[in-house]
Amino acid sequence: MGANMVIAQISDMHIKPEGRLAYGRVDTAAYLARAVTHILELPCRPNAVIATGDLVDAGRPDEYRRLRGLLAPLTMPIYLVPGNHDDRAALVAEFPEHHYLPQSGPLHYTIENFPIRLVVLDTLVQGEPGGAVTSEGVAWLDRELSRYPKQPTMIVMHHPPFRTGIDGMDCQGLADPSALGAVVRRHPHVERIVCGHLHRPIQTRWNGTTVMTSPATAHQVALELRPEIAVSFIMEPPACLLHFWRQDLGLVTHTSYIGRFDGPHPFYADGRLID
Repeated sequence: MGANMVIAQISDMHIKPEGRLAYGRVDTAAYLARAVTHILELPCRPNAVIATGDLVDAGRPDEYRRLRGLLAPLTMPIYLVPGNHDDRAALVAEFPEHHYLPQSGPLHYTIENFPIRLVVLDTLVQGEPGGAVTSEGVAWLDRELSRYPKQPTMIVMHHPPFRTGIDGMDCQGLADPSALGAVVRRHPHVERIVCGHLHRPIQTRWNGTTVMTSPATAHQVALELRPEIAVSFIMEPPACLLHFWRQDLGLVTHTSYIGRFDGPHPFYADGRLID
């Protein structure tokens, strides 16, 4: 593969069983179908897709079967990451051909065959909205990052390791990320940490790298920074992230809004700015 690549990140699809709507009003399956179509119609088709957790809503086998059908049109490799709404055993059982998924235990894995190395860290604590990385998981990450200390690397996980100011989500974030942060700080080749869970595009600097969260393919978390206001969702435009690697640019991330919009329109006509 050449030095250029695009990785599309979708997140928080919350697929329900046939005939069910999320929170009684959101047809998450229809939104995911639109996201899949959007990815396939991008002018620069992605080399791979990563789905950063909350793939389904209740971790049920029938939800994963429906998810499989919705993702089936994608022609590029798809890498699945568990979130707090997922069930490891049901996920692995429905996708047996995804050989990168461990057959038991935490679903940590590494994808080696791209210019950017993907190191996936499972933060799921079964039955809990918040996440955690065990000491064994931190040690595994340190070993994986140490194997290729000069290869640009992206860490992929569901729960972000930073607080956002959206208190209703921060209280169900990643528990005590200090050990994880110490590992990341020792490995400057970590170009990016990409996460889901927040249903919003948010980014910050953290332990020497950039960490960011993806918008959801359906409903977004309302941007509310007043601590006394309960967390809620809003039907802002769905989106995905496009992580673009080019040797002369490094890693650049774009937000790609899902839907049909007026344009594109030219800025210039006959060499002059249209006024």
